[in-house]
Amino acid sequence: MIISAMQAGLGLASGALVGFSLGLVGGGGSILAVPLMVYVVGVADAHVAIGTSAIAVAVNAAINLSNHARGGTVRWSCAIPFAAAGIAGALVGSIFGKLLDGRKLLELFALLMLVIAVLMFRTRARAGVPDVRMSWDNMPAILGLGLATGVLSGFFGIGGGFLIVPALMLATGMPIINAVSSSLVAVTAFGLSTAASYAWSGLISWELAGLFIAGGFAGGLIGTRLARSLSVQRGALNIVFASVIIVVALYMLTRNLFAF
Repeated sequence: MIISAMQAGLGLASGALVGFSLGLVGGGGSILAVPLMVYVVGVADAHVAIGTSAIAVAVNAAINLSNHARGGTVRWSCAIPFAAAGIAGALVGSIFGKLLDGRKLLELFALLMLVIAVLMFRTRARAGVPDVRMSWDNMPAILGLGLATGVLSGFFGIGGGFLIVPALMLATGMPIINAVSSSLVAVTAFGLSTAASYAWSGLISWELAGLFIAGGFAGGLIGTRLARSLSVQRGALNIVFASVIIVVALYMLTRNLFAF
């Protein structure tokens, strides 16, 4: 894919938005990156957009993970086994995702996002347990939801943050700021697993991925700082999380409905 100067500028700006979202809510990487690549940058092939976003989001997630880790909000004992279980699921999911029409993938993706947004609004007042660790009691939920989230992540070609954050909260009872921070371990792992599958099929634009990563670095720093500020207000980060999902989902559904 040949990138024009206009597309390069749009790629940098879009990457900054993706990085900001990852730093703020631990998700929105591919949920934003895929439609931005398709509708803003102008990538014609939805599968190329999915594969390119996977590698760009994985790298940006790793950068944002280091930012959150310095703040001490990552719960490694829960995040690492969750990510490990999800890697296998992501590889399986990506195989089946490539068999489905790209437009159908985007539509199903948007509907799933709306369901998650409703769930996040309903749990916005929950305080959570900030010092949670993996134990024999929560290990089945962590591994089971990690596997299931990985399958969905690979199937839809996403880093999975908008799936992982509520899954971690459900499995462990941790507050959203810890789930946001810890989710980036899995987002990185899932994104790399999905990207490897798409790269094998030649469905990644490496130049565009580099532009998204460069833009995402600056955006991620701003998003991480804002997340820490919002986390001290009960429910505020949940509301922001759910609102971002709804806006993007409705935009994707609208674009797909009027594309015919």
